[in-house]
Amino acid sequence: MSLNRNQDRAALSPPPPIAPRWFSRFKGRARFGMAAFILIYALLALKLIDATIIAPIKPSAAVLAAQRPDFRTMLSAPDRAPILDRNGRILAVSLPGAALFADPKEITTPKRDAARLETALPMLNQAEIAHRLGLSHYGFVYLDRDLTAAQELAVNRLGIPGLYFQHVWMRHYPEGNLAAHVLGGVTPDQRGIAGIEDYFDRRLIAHPTQPLHLSIDLRVEAIVHREVARAMADYKARGACGIVENMSGRVVAMVSLPDYNANDLHDAPTHALFDRCISGDYEPGSVMKLMTMPAALQSRLVDYWDRFNTTHPLFVDGFSVTDYEPVHYWLAMPAILAFSSNIGASRIATIMGSKIQRAWLRKMGFFRPSPIQMPGVQPPIWHPKDTWKLLTTMTVSFGNGIAMAPIILVNAVVADVNGGILYKPTLLARTRGAPPRTGIRVMRHSVSVTMRRLMRGVVLSGTGVYARVPGYLVGGKTGTSQVVGRNGSYRNHLNNSSFMAMFPATDPRYVVYVLVIHPKPTKKMQHFSYGFTTGGYVAAPAVGRIIARIGPMLGIPPVEGPALKAINARFGIPLKPAIPPGQPALGPGNPFPPGANRYAYILANRTPPKHPDTEAAAAALHRVQLAIPGQRTNDRGPVHLRAPMQTVASGAGQG
Repeated sequence: MSLNRNQDRAALSPPPPIAPRWFSRFKGRARFGMAAFILIYALLALKLIDATIIAPIKPSAAVLAAQRPDFRTMLSAPDRAPILDRNGRILAVSLPGAALFADPKEITTPKRDAARLETALPMLNQAEIAHRLGLSHYGFVYLDRDLTAAQELAVNRLGIPGLYFQHVWMRHYPEGNLAAHVLGGVTPDQRGIAGIEDYFDRRLIAHPTQPLHLSIDLRVEAIVHREVARAMADYKARGACGIVENMSGRVVAMVSLPDYNANDLHDAPTHALFDRCISGDYEPGSVMKLMTMPAALQSRLVDYWDRFNTTHPLFVDGFSVTDYEPVHYWLAMPAILAFSSNIGASRIATIMGSKIQRAWLRKMGFFRPSPIQMPGVQPPIWHPKDTWKLLTTMTVSFGNGIAMAPIILVNAVVADVNGGILYKPTLLARTRGAPPRTGIRVMRHSVSVTMRRLMRGVVLSGTGVYARVPGYLVGGKTGTSQVVGRNGSYRNHLNNSSFMAMFPATDPRYVVYVLVIHPKPTKKMQHFSYGFTTGGYVAAPAVGRIIARIGPMLGIPPVEGPALKAINARFGIPLKPAIPPGQPALGPGNPFPPGANRYAYILANRTPPKHPDTEAAAAALHRVQLAIPGQRTNDRGPVHLRAPMQTVASGAGQG
């Protein structure tokens, strides 16, 4: 009974519970998840060990430097030496600054951070900055390399993580546009890229505490810049150049327009970067007669009192050579220069011939780039020897058919008037205690004195009257040259205008040159120039204004009253000079000297002699090839070479 009762109770009790399937799946997933977490943590541990012990990732040097406190009380030496003018005024200097950079790996919101940065630095491009901040695979990107102290403070106040400052030296040019082409500029990493900064890059870096002194006078540079810019604006010219050089070849001012602010070199337009004083080749026009005349005088084939047939145009190979204001009588050298007679210059050049002409130009530096300390100097353009025929000899004599940078022309004219010594042009000031500069004697002293007197006549009685300056004895020469078009022919009604001057004429101290490129007639100047754009109307007045302002500044006192009249009477040469007693002279009855080149006979429609005087021709060539090295000067010009006034008056041209 009891057994049955137990059986019944067992039959009535519920069976033991069975585990549901979901629970089994849960247990399996829990085990898998635990294993996965263990694996992940193991991988993270391995990565951490690799990143911190085996191959640690170091922050960039710039980030470390930015976070490292600087306890120095003295600034480190600048990375480049300062550049000073000849009076010690600062032209270029390195100042401490800050560069802004970022570690994009620390930037979480590039667009928002870029927008915030733009509020502090409006000159930045927000889209470009956002792009740089988003370069998460980089550890270092520059945002700006030239922050002022105020800008650095403004960015710092934003408190954006991942932004850092790098303390650097930045190049500054206090005078902005003044001497911009001379100075050039530097790259963002402070390496020279143009001008003096480029040419003397190694010296400026190797000796950062030793200033580089230039021969540039900042005061003169400012005056030349202003007056050349005025001439350019008055005639709506395409460009201009102005140069002042002293008698020992030191460049005191050099201006090329249009120019740029040297602090913004990288944003300057391309046409403003072009240096027209050293890189532009221009036909000099009649200023080139300042080479034809001394070559002829040095050869002794011609004297300044000789007369030449300028009564009619010259025709060669279908081309004609004419004068702007023709005269109908034979002219002597003073009148040829004063009236700028192309016909007269052609007559003189053909008497010398191409061999003498080329020898002279080669010696004076017209067949090679200027040795001035600037990158970008260009070689002149001239005819090769095999095509240098009669017409070339004629056109080169008055400045067509040959082109060169203005600095080459200016430096050659310095030798014309400083006593006959040719120097290499330089932009470096004289070092205290250094020996005087040495040059090469290229002409007799008497020839140089005669050139001063002839140039004085151009300003007193010729095309250079608008370069007159009260109290100063200015001598000079105008130049007007047509512009060659792309097709190789001259363009009508388009020219370059120039004026070359030296002062004081009796004892020159400086040569001043102004070139105005493509001047145009303007209503503003109509009352003065009458629509002409020649060198006498465009460039000569600018040179006169420059001399009037820099003369007193450079310690050259004016001469006035009876003293000025006495000097003019004693120093000048009449346009129709008298023939010295006992001296031979060329003229209507005797047009050719012994040794004259056959070109002169051809030009006069005469048959060259069957037996030319080869000895006289060889002697003339030898005299023109004269080059005696080793002459010394002070900064005013050749020492022990100046003739006293009585010698200037009586013996000029005899040499």
